[in-house]
Amino acid sequence: MRVKFSKMHGLGNDFVMLDGISQRIRLSPDKIRRIADRYLGIGCDQVLLVESPRDPDADFRYRIFNADGSEVENCGNGARCFARFVRDRRLTGKKRLKVETSGGLLQLKLMDGDQVSVDMGAPVLEPEQIPFNADRCAESYLLEVHGETFTIGAVSMGNPHAVLLVENVQEAPVTQLGPLIEVHPRFPQKVNVGFLQINSRSQAQLRVFERGVGETRACGTGACAAMVYAHQRGLLDDQVGIQLPGGNLTIHWSGPGQPVTMTGPATTVFHGHIIL
Repeated sequence: MRVKFSKMHGLGNDFVMLDGISQRIRLSPDKIRRIADRYLGIGCDQVLLVESPRDPDADFRYRIFNADGSEVENCGNGARCFARFVRDRRLTGKKRLKVETSGGLLQLKLMDGDQVSVDMGAPVLEPEQIPFNADRCAESYLLEVHGETFTIGAVSMGNPHAVLLVENVQEAPVTQLGPLIEVHPRFPQKVNVGFLQINSRSQAQLRVFERGVGETRACGTGACAAMVYAHQRGLLDDQVGIQLPGGNLTIHWSGPGQPVTMTGPATTVFHGHIIL
């Protein structure tokens, strides 16, 4: 099976984009792991497969696979790359798109240059819907990890996130603590783990250990979840710039029940084909 692809990234969070509309593609966990392998394949954090929608209100559907072959619900950086991909591949002429994911519908807007704005929908804060095991909904929770207790926020942006506030994001134990929280039994579907440093009411820094991937250079849903958690605690304004290792995202959220909007770049690296 010879498959055309595009390699793209959003702030260094990189993707292999596959057009499943104009070509037949059958993926398996083994094939996804081969594509994502940075030594023996193309190399990426995630594989994104574009398909025709099932929802009559949507323009497209896309599926998101981590480098380990697992399928996940949502990806903010991937959503921006998706919007650029379907325009560049001439699958649509629209600048505003409604897209179906397993985490729900997203609304995308292509802007000038390489910028894409994504309406991520309202954040989910109820523990059972995240999912997160807790007796009640709260701004913060105590989480015990190997005998040590941490204060976290728990938010879903179509996928589950735990957020920790840190004084210095560069010194945060991302690679040590991230994997332990990722598989914590209170998160039955595992969790993405964000380490957030507040610089001012309009600026913050973030590193994210992604479920099934490891630390990435950027995580769009992670930036949204981190902003929501800090905003709830009165630490950030309605619009903030979040600096990730790969670059900056602008996140807007005005409060409970309101959608989170994320704006940032989507960049094409190269096109090619692979035999699966």
